[in-house]
Amino acid sequence: MKKTAFIYDDIYLTHLMPEFHPESRERLVAIMSKLRGSDVWPQLIAMSPEKASFEDIETIHDKRYIEKVKNFGHGYLDADTYMSENTHEAALYAAGAIITAIRACKAGEIERAFCAVRPPGHHAEADRGMGFCVYNNVAIGARFAQKLGYARVFVIDFDVHHGNGTQHSFYGDDTVFYFSTHQYPHYPGTGSASETGSGKGKGYTYNIPMNYGAGDKQMHEAYHDKLHEQVSAFSPDIILVSAGYDIHKDDPLAGFMVTDDGIRDIVRGILSAKTDIPVVFTMEGGYDLDAISTGVLLSVRELLNYP
Repeated sequence: MKKTAFIYDDIYLTHLMPEFHPESRERLVAIMSKLRGSDVWPQLIAMSPEKASFEDIETIHDKRYIEKVKNFGHGYLDADTYMSENTHEAALYAAGAIITAIRACKAGEIERAFCAVRPPGHHAEADRGMGFCVYNNVAIGARFAQKLGYARVFVIDFDVHHGNGTQHSFYGDDTVFYFSTHQYPHYPGTGSASETGSGKGKGYTYNIPMNYGAGDKQMHEAYHDKLHEQVSAFSPDIILVSAGYDIHKDDPLAGFMVTDDGIRDIVRGILSAKTDIPVVFTMEGGYDLDAISTGVLLSVRELLNYP
């Protein structure tokens, strides 16, 4: 069994949404209820997140944007992204969760982790929030990992929506590899196969755009064949995962047909790509409460026991 942390705090529930907004606190309520009632809960190392510093946030985001978010108050940051009075604090702890996980990996306290956080992060650009995202948690985590000595970071994003913010954070960088599967064309409109990086980062972005209706078969090919090829060639020191459960067939915001078994197979593909390095998952999308809570439970079970 792998030493696996589960990182969560009730601070994430204080990020409040307008009625009927899909990115609701109930997503985490459902996840925590399912996990705490399961057989895996006693096997996990429960950890509380630290609060990310402004220095941590500034490794990815512009100072002017950080000041804007800090002083925003409540209302829509963009057409989709809502902030309440406690959102900025929750966002700092969302970024802090992956920092906590990476620090614990480096100290040898854990081998793997799952960060159950909100607001999500992968759409957040250097100078703006979008797509429900305020700060780019996984990108901030990648830079923190490098600060601790994980020189080569491999970021995997299986959310149904392309992680435009994460891709753009490292598009010219040959030390962070970005691998994404996503529905295309779909929000936010980025993520074509031709987007492969620029300058010294050319070849270090690998997008697999998929059509509406893609399911378990397409995901198996991506995560057991193509992913393994890229991981083998890059030889990372740590793997960070943007885990989006809106790939599930029951999710209301997209059109993939991935089943529970398909999610389990994706996680196994990730974990078997390179078995001797830390793996940290951080939560992105997923808007059907049963699908996301089951998906997280399946993921955590695999983190503990596979391979």
